[in-house]
Amino acid sequence: MKVSANGLDHHALAWGTSGPTVILVHGYMDAAGTWDRVAPALADAGFRVFALDMRGFGEGPRVPRGGYYHFADYVFDLADIVDALSPDAPVMLVGHSMGGTINTLYTGTYPERVSKLVSMEGLGPPDNPYEMGPHRMRAWIDGVRKMRDREPGTLSREEARRRLAGNHPNVPADVLDSRFPHLVKDMGDGRVAWRFDPLHRTTSPMPFFTALFREFAKKVACPVLYVSGGPTGWHPPDEEERLAAYPNLVRTEIADAGHMMHWTRPDEVARFLVAHLR
Repeated sequence: MKVSANGLDHHALAWGTSGPTVILVHGYMDAAGTWDRVAPALADAGFRVFALDMRGFGEGPRVPRGGYYHFADYVFDLADIVDALSPDAPVMLVGHSMGGTINTLYTGTYPERVSKLVSMEGLGPPDNPYEMGPHRMRAWIDGVRKMRDREPGTLSREEARRRLAGNHPNVPADVLDSRFPHLVKDMGDGRVAWRFDPLHRTTSPMPFFTALFREFAKKVACPVLYVSGGPTGWHPPDEEERLAAYPNLVRTEIADAGHMMHWTRPDEVARFLVAHLR
C-alpha cells in the first residue's frame, strides 16, 4: 500500500484489519519485508500492523537530485505517516536500530501521539565530539559529488549474498537466505541490485550527539520496552546513560540473538512485543 507523507509516496506492508495501530520501523540497510516473521503474530494478537519502507530503502521513495536522507526527514515522514494511518488515536511504535532512534525522536517530539514504544537496540550511533562537524560536512559533500553521477550498479547474486554474510557474520546462513529477497531486486541474467539508494553509502553531514538524543528520550511519556540482542548485539559505550533518560523503561534481553534479532529470533521478539503492547 502507499501512504502519502511529507511530499512523497511511501510504501508500507499491512497485516490485520482492526485493533490498535502498530507501526514497525526498520533499521539501516534493512526493509519493511524483513518484519514478515514478526508482524503476523502481532496481527493474530489483535493489532493492525504496518511495516514501513523508510525513504531510500526497500520500495520506499527516493529523494530527487539535490535531496538527501537526514534524520529530521525520517521524523517528518513518520509524523505524517502516523497522522495518515491513525488520525484519531495514538499509535504504538516498534523500531529496530535506526528505526528505534527515529521513533524516539518522533515520540519525544509528539509524546501524545504514541501510547507504547519498543526499541530494539535503537539508541543511535556512537557519540560525536563537536570538532567532528567540519570533517563530516566535507566528507558528505565530497561523497555526494562522487555518487550523484554514478549509475546504479548491479552485482551477481553470489557476490551480493557473500556481502550480506560479511555484513552479518553472526546471522545463520538459512536466515540470511530468507532475508535476501527482501534486500535485493532481480535484474535478470543472474544479476541483482540492492534495494537502497546508493546515497546511503555516503557520510551524513550531521554528527550524532548523545546529549541531544537524551533530551528527546526524556520527553517520551509512554511506557518503553528496550530489547537487547545479548552480548553480540549493538551496545554503545554510554548505553546506560542513554537508557536512563527514558522516564518509564522496562528492559529485556534475548540472549545470543544478536543485533538482527527480528531476523534470528522472530518468535521470541513477537512474544515480547505482544506482551508489552497489550
